Order: sequence, then C-alpha cells, then structure tokens
Amino acid sequence: MTTPEHSATWSEVHAQPGIWADWAAPLATQAAEVAAWIKTQGFTEIMLAGAGTSAFIGDVLAFAGGNANPRLSAVATTDIVSNPHDCLRDDPKLLVVQFGRSGDSSETVGTLDLLDAAFPNAGRLNITCNPGGALATRAPAGYAAQKVILLPEATHDAGFAMTSSFTTMLLSALACLDDADVAGQLAKLAERAQTLLPELAEMAPKRPARAIFLGSGALKGVAREQALKVLELTAGQTVTSWDGTLGFRHGPKSVITGPDLVVCMIHPDAHTARYDNDVATEIRAQYPQAQVITLGGGGADVDVQATGDARWDAVLYVLAAQVWGVLWSAELGYNIDNPFEGQGNLSRVVAGVTLYPLAS
Repeated sequence: MTTPEHSATWSEVHAQPGIWADWAAPLATQAAEVAAWIKTQGFTEIMLAGAGTSAFIGDVLAFAGGNANPRLSAVATTDIVSNPHDCLRDDPKLLVVQFGRSGDSSETVGTLDLLDAAFPNAGRLNITCNPGGALATRAPAGYAAQKVILLPEATHDAGFAMTSSFTTMLLSALACLDDADVAGQLAKLAERAQTLLPELAEMAPKRPARAIFLGSGALKGVAREQALKVLELTAGQTVTSWDGTLGFRHGPKSVITGPDLVVCMIHPDAHTARYDNDVATEIRAQYPQAQVITLGGGGADVDVQATGDARWDAVLYVLAAQVWGVLWSAELGYNIDNPFEGQGNLSRVVAGVTLYPLAS
C-alpha cells in the first residue's frame, strides 16, 4: 500500500502549478514560433492525435474546430493505425499533431510509420514529454515539414496515470492554436490550481461504487479524461461513465442506480451553463441517493475557473478526478503509482501491439 504523500503520482499532481508557471515564458516563445510556422506552411486542417489520455487532448481542443482556421479535428492514433485511409491523406496542407507522454507507444510509432510510408507529405507537430522517445527524436523519412515541442522533464510522469503530462501537453498545444496571452493565461491557471488542489483534497467525497462525469463542449473531453483517471487509479473498482451533459438524458442516465457520484461541470459560457445547471438540478431531484457535485464558476459547489475559457480552464476541472482518484486508490490499498501491480494486464506505456504493414 502507498499513502498519497509517498507516491510519485500525488507529487506529480501537486507539481502542476509550478510546472505551468515555470513553463509559461518558454512556451510563449515556442508557441509564437510554431503559430507563425503553421501560417507560413498554409495548413488548412490540423488533426490532433494521441492514444488514451493523449487522445482526449484533441477532444478538448477540437470542439471549437468548426470555427477555427485552420480547421481542427480530433482522431485517436488507435483509429489511425487500424483505419489509416479513413483518417489520413497525403496532403501538405494537413498537419498531424501527435501527443505522447513517452512518445514511444505502439500506436505512436505506428502512426509515424504510416506517415513515412503512405502519407509523406502531411506535416507533423510532435508534442511530448520524453526527450528520448520517437516523437522527440525521429525525423520524417521524406521532406514533410515537422516541428517538435519537448515539455519540461517534470511532465514525464513516473506514475501509471497521466497527470501533469496531460495538462501541460494540452496547454502547450492550445498556446500554439489560440491567439491569447500565453504567459498570462498560465499564470492565472497556476495561481488558481495552487489553492484549488488542497480544497479538492479537503472536500473529497467518499469513494463511490460508480462515478459519472458530465460536461458540455470542450468539457465533454475533460469528462472522458476524468472517468478514465478514476477508473485507472482505482483499478476498475470504481465503475465510471462519462457523457455530454444534455446527451446524458438520452439513455446513459440509466447508469445511476443508487448512492453514486455525479460530477457535473458547469461551462464558463453563460448560455451553456444554464443547460449544465438544469441537468444537475434534475439529477438531484430524480436520484436523491446520488451525490451531485458541480464544478464551475461562482455558484458551483467547487469554483474551478480562472480564465473563463473552457479550453484553458480544462486543466483545472480535471484536477478533481486526479486528486480524488489518488485518494480513492490509497483507500483501496493499491500502489498508487501502479494500481495494476502484479496483474500484468496493463502497463504505463502500451507496447507489444502487432503493427501490420499497409498494403500498397
């Protein structure tokens, strides 16, 4: 058994405010260079790709992709590897952004192989935490344009669960895509996270048998990451579910069976927030045994907002699942840094996937 304070994961969760603050100035410089490069290259579509938690970065950032220029889309590398012709095209106007903590997972390498072999003209932006991984070190086989953003060493989480790697890769990509004061945004987020982390630990709910996470817009991707974080850290002993706030009414609400935990994220946009609050109120009325916790701005049970932009504030919303997941893992008596220790069925870096060559 590992106590929270003696786990790498707990330390990595609490290191995030300092990481963001220290990374702010270097990131602002790199992001400006990458943004200028994207404009110069004339990319018309940016595909945000990763596996697992890394894929959910794209889910958060691409939600507003219809209004973005270039257009943003989110495609998991697990889909790219198995369905390459449905996902990729050999187009110099396409930029594939790959996220990877290790930069060495099977699907990461498989996507690089596919780009080299069949889609050599697509541009590449690799965002990774590991200086020795394929995303950081591998050059395109052809003449495709490529940039690499290597995050601070502290983001290369030692624990099984991705925490600082997820939030800092998300912020790094957003800095390249959003016309905002990068250093100012990270300073606000770091300041709020510094006080929010102990607040979340202090009010942590009792571990539920089921935990449901709901969010609208960009926060739907956060809900997906929250659900995975709790599922991983409790080694499946806490069954989790996630959905869009309004979509939850259309069947998925049947997952609530008793004294479950429902976390409803209240979107910073006032219009969207009305719907989020309505669903939270409805669940409280219909399921009096369930515990409903709202995360949002003023009026929510927990104030997690700093910038008023759901994409930037996403890194604050996800802290709840990170903190509570660690505490619940300890309550179950697991090794927090490796909840599946001794089982051999999950590993920190997914490897051993058979990669099949693409027929010409």
